[in-house]
Amino acid sequence: MAEFKNPGQQGGQDNKSLLVMMLVMVTVFFGLQFYKSKTNPQTALPSAAQTSGQASSQSTQTAPSPATAQLPAATTSSASAAPVVQATADATTIVENELYRIEFSNRGGQVTSWLLKRFKDSDGKPLNLVHTQAAEQFGYPLSLYTYDAGLTSTLNKALYVPSATGNLAAPATLTFNYSDGSTQVTKTFAFDETYVLHADVVVTHNGAPVRTLISWPGGFGDQDNAQAYGGAQLDTMRDSKVDHLAPKKISGGETLNGPFDWAGVSDMYFAAVFLPDSADSATVAVLHGDLDVAKTIRRTGLGAGSPSKGAILVPILGVAVGDTSSHTRTRIYAGPKAISVLKAIHATNPRVSLEPLLEFGFFGYIGKYLFLALQFIHAHLVASWSGSWGWAIVILTVAINLLILPLRVKTMQSGLKMQRIQPQMDAIKEKYKKYKVTDPKRNEMNAEIVKLQKDNGVNMFGGCIPTLIQMPLLFAFFGMLPKVVELRHAHWFWLPDLTAADPYHILPIVMVISQFLVQFYTPSPGVDPQQQKMMAFMMPAFSGYMTWNYASGLALYWSVGNLIGIAQQAIMNRTSLGREMREIAAKRARRKAGTAATIQGRR
Repeated sequence: MAEFKNPGQQGGQDNKSLLVMMLVMVTVFFGLQFYKSKTNPQTALPSAAQTSGQASSQSTQTAPSPATAQLPAATTSSASAAPVVQATADATTIVENELYRIEFSNRGGQVTSWLLKRFKDSDGKPLNLVHTQAAEQFGYPLSLYTYDAGLTSTLNKALYVPSATGNLAAPATLTFNYSDGSTQVTKTFAFDETYVLHADVVVTHNGAPVRTLISWPGGFGDQDNAQAYGGAQLDTMRDSKVDHLAPKKISGGETLNGPFDWAGVSDMYFAAVFLPDSADSATVAVLHGDLDVAKTIRRTGLGAGSPSKGAILVPILGVAVGDTSSHTRTRIYAGPKAISVLKAIHATNPRVSLEPLLEFGFFGYIGKYLFLALQFIHAHLVASWSGSWGWAIVILTVAINLLILPLRVKTMQSGLKMQRIQPQMDAIKEKYKKYKVTDPKRNEMNAEIVKLQKDNGVNMFGGCIPTLIQMPLLFAFFGMLPKVVELRHAHWFWLPDLTAADPYHILPIVMVISQFLVQFYTPSPGVDPQQQKMMAFMMPAFSGYMTWNYASGLALYWSVGNLIGIAQQAIMNRTSLGREMREIAAKRARRKAGTAATIQGRR
């Protein structure tokens, strides 16, 4: 795929250009890693108050101010108690459509299971978005959050009276009512055929409204190993600005005031996002705790090599959304971070969608359109006969390499022109070699070389064009492939998941060998032997390092691109253009008898 060799430049310019390309690639690679941690710096979040430390669960979040922590007093001294509305036993209500199966418990009027029918867990069963272990510690989805820890606990343990039990087929409406005589709660949920539902929550105490938020406090069920939690983040859209904040930038207990078009939490592939009916008066409470997954990882065998003792703490992010009016009305999206789904869901402002939830890093704009091309190929060329996303990656790689083939030819033409004038360039350098590098006379040498190249139609950067095009594509794939939910658990031959590393490291090995052959088959006469050796061996080692424990889809894309590049270069080496380049290279080699041999393109 990527030709990190620059076959079109000679002599000192070759050395400088090769060093520059190597430096650029290393800088971009490690810059991307830095970008991931710094892409959204900690912003000043307006909060009513901040806890003295991170809260470990929803029920222990501290109040933003003493005033809101207190239940409102009775509106009049003679206010009569409301009727008691409480269930006598636990009951379950299941709401279902083609996309999900949501199980509600009347204990707390909250969700205990949220199955996505089109996505599987590691056991091949429908994925449960509810992380059971986290939910038991921090709270279940669609539970309530108030600024009174005791009241929060009471409301989420109370037995509500549901408007229906058993199975409900969406579109449907489900209401939970509860009253102990002084505190009344009404939770109403409306469902349709999409991943979106609507929530309407009202809590009063002695007739006065209580500021109550509805929450998703406990992460996601696909986070079944410690590494998966690294993708957890808080996502918000306010004033047309999107923020993706990592756990280390968040302290639990903060309250953020609107406007909010949407706010929620997500991991690598799934999200739970609230879209308030009234963006201007929306408020968001940030929930953050740590979960010990040591026993889970060792029990499921996911933590091979993990210590037999000691805690393995991972961050759990949650969010609760309410309204300053104390009447919470919001839509809730709980589903995959798929472009086709997210772009169809809009906030109250119709110009704002959930599409920014999915970000592909520094080269995200390129990554997005690479994925759309990949999706098109899968839907129109692959789905009918294979359905494998691996074949879609192969076809896209072939298409990209065919598109840049003319640039490869121009690169060879530019290299040939450079070789033809190389003796004249050497003569100019010989004339000025007695001057030191800092001597002003050196500027005259550079001016003569530039004039010589211009007179002969040589573009000194012509050989860089294919690499300059392919490098952004490569790093766009690097940022895109691990985050595409469509490729999650996508098989291809021995690869069980194109977003995970090759379990047998076959592709990275092919990557290293093919990268070396790209260097070996690409003619580079005139390049310093030591520089040539460095590029011939360091670049394959670097590419192998990048793909060894990374998404196997990237290694597939890169390896196939290299194999295509080898074939193309072998053919071009047999053309009149390639033959002339080799003849000139042979003459230069004879003139430089006694100097170290260079790696030449093969016939």
